[in-house]
Amino acid sequence: MTTEPLSFPRLQARTQRFTLGAPRAFTVSPDGSRVVFLRSRSGTDRANLLWVLDVADGEERVAADPQALLGGGTERLSAQERARRERSREGGAGIVSYATDAAGELASFALSGRLFTAELRAGTARELRVPGPVIDPRPSPDGRWVAYVAQGALRVVGAEGGDDRVVAEPEPGADPATVSFGLAEFIAAEEMGRSRGFWWSPESDRLLVARVDDAPVKRWWISDPAQPESDPQQVAYPAAGTDNAHVRLFVIGLDGVRTEVVWDRARYPYLAHVHWSAAGAPLVLVQARDQRSQLFLAVDPDTGSTRMVHADEDPQWLDLFPGVPCWSPGGQLVRIADEGGARVLAFGERPLTGPQLHVRAVLDVSADDVLISASAGTKAASPEIGEVHVYRVNELGVERLSQEPGVHSAVRAGRVTVLVSAVPGRPGAQVQVLREGKRAATVTSYAERPGLSPRVTLTEGGARKIPCAVLMPADYSDDTPLPVLMDPYGGPHASRVLAAHNAHLTSQWFADQGFAVVVADGRGTPGRSPAWEKAVRDDFTLSLDDQVDALHGLAETHPLDLSRVAIRGWSYGGWLAGLAVLRRPDVFHAGIAGAPVTDWRLYDTHYTERYLGDPGLAATAYAKSSLVTDEGLSAPARPHRPLMIVHGLADDNVVVAHSLRLSSALLAAGRPHEVLPLSGVTHMTPQEQVAENLLLLQVDFLKRSLGITG
Repeated sequence: MTTEPLSFPRLQARTQRFTLGAPRAFTVSPDGSRVVFLRSRSGTDRANLLWVLDVADGEERVAADPQALLGGGTERLSAQERARRERSREGGAGIVSYATDAAGELASFALSGRLFTAELRAGTARELRVPGPVIDPRPSPDGRWVAYVAQGALRVVGAEGGDDRVVAEPEPGADPATVSFGLAEFIAAEEMGRSRGFWWSPESDRLLVARVDDAPVKRWWISDPAQPESDPQQVAYPAAGTDNAHVRLFVIGLDGVRTEVVWDRARYPYLAHVHWSAAGAPLVLVQARDQRSQLFLAVDPDTGSTRMVHADEDPQWLDLFPGVPCWSPGGQLVRIADEGGARVLAFGERPLTGPQLHVRAVLDVSADDVLISASAGTKAASPEIGEVHVYRVNELGVERLSQEPGVHSAVRAGRVTVLVSAVPGRPGAQVQVLREGKRAATVTSYAERPGLSPRVTLTEGGARKIPCAVLMPADYSDDTPLPVLMDPYGGPHASRVLAAHNAHLTSQWFADQGFAVVVADGRGTPGRSPAWEKAVRDDFTLSLDDQVDALHGLAETHPLDLSRVAIRGWSYGGWLAGLAVLRRPDVFHAGIAGAPVTDWRLYDTHYTERYLGDPGLAATAYAKSSLVTDEGLSAPARPHRPLMIVHGLADDNVVVAHSLRLSSALLAAGRPHEVLPLSGVTHMTPQEQVAENLLLLQVDFLKRSLGITG
């Protein structure tokens, strides 16, 4: 008896886009002897285990197994934990995150709302019996305590399990339904890259703790019409132009004594980043609501007073970057800044890089250098389309650590670096452990192999030299023009044109259905230059202009049938697909809009106001960039083109109201369209059958709409 091989859509869904079984979330012990990481047992197993690699001999061993710790029981997640995972787009199970002490000896993690610790040298794990459900447990740097959040309060327990205590909880008279300590508010986790709400002091004697009150935030209701017996879920959603949560910051001792950190919260309400290390005073980054000014503040933990270390202003907006701001071991401020038209690494007040590099993140800071990730800048010798590399930077110059063309990142401590490399020529990512630059070990990946290889050309399209990926069917062998499928994200925060194998798997599968697939990263997408990213200020429709320019530019050198052009996308890409068929039906003949933002007034404050401003003051910009307004469709053109709208009914990021309003406006305008509601699905589509059939239905729609037979 033989087993029929899984189709690519089913295998991709079952493997969560071939991420299951791949190692991730690396921590290197300061002495360089151990690398800690998460990985499931196979490419189809969602449950992550905590692993430790011994750098000396390359042996990998399990430090914590969720199945053993739960006795084979089923995981149960609190509503807060589910929300945290949705914000981070976490589709795994088991141990999905962990934290360690400063020495890398003790790890803590939450599992099914319970608190566990693992002795990483011994490879033993145990439960600490504490009130739950537990969220985000973190050991103190000295390993003597574990702090965690439970029921809106920050608590601390001894690493051996005793002396559990509350150190911060809602005050008498405060509403425990709206006030919490130690958690990140919605927009911090969704948009700022700040997923946590408390930070240990280097001496392990006190903590910086965020107090969040989301009472001012408007309440929305997320319901599942397929489950009429279930109550709708209430969510606090800060839509553009409405009130945000009130966020304050306290220094809190283990005895619960608190001192508030003071800054001009009326002028700078956003707490964007917190850093506390032995190299200097606690450092916080706060932003103005319009994100055009920000302050780097040093905190006196004894008094709560702050002093300004640095201030930034920008007429468009100021971006936030992973790993900064922070102190160097010598007490210099390390940050990423836009200077002279380039995105540079700044050390103190001096830039250490220039326009040859476009700095993306700070990965580690040592006494000798700063480890960064960067793509090619505007003055680079080659555009290096889709590549991201790891560099060592100091006052003597810049050295590239990753050599192979691809997308690279790294984690480092002391002399040991974990280099993660995804390249075009092989599936998944390779994880190398380097000691002083030489390979010492390789971390095994259990991820499934996709069974197809992208036939991708990375190039530039149009007069603006827009980064593009062009994919042709695997069996394509002549110059017959093919119907075109544009497959973009096309906006801020995410690049899709990447020099990596797995980044193009779905696009290749669509190509194999008979399309020439084009992925274009136009203005607004990250990784090229500050001017490129900030061109979309006040006008998202430039993203559509660039899709058209890329398409027409590529048609001069590629066999593209411009009489049959479709576009598909999800989230911003879904909005872009809807905009394409409504505004440019002369170019696009069909579109699939997945979870689209259709009215930008319904999207969150920190993201939307950064680009379009306050909707009360920028009504024209919002109307131009939205698909629908209060009057109906916004600036639709003719002829009408087929449009499929796909949306998860449980989506709490881009709520289904976006698609429902678009559908109503289309109906009122007499424009036929298809709506595919996904019951129980959030902004992710983790359900295997849903994810598979969603791809198959899209292909059917595209072929019907473009008149493709066979």
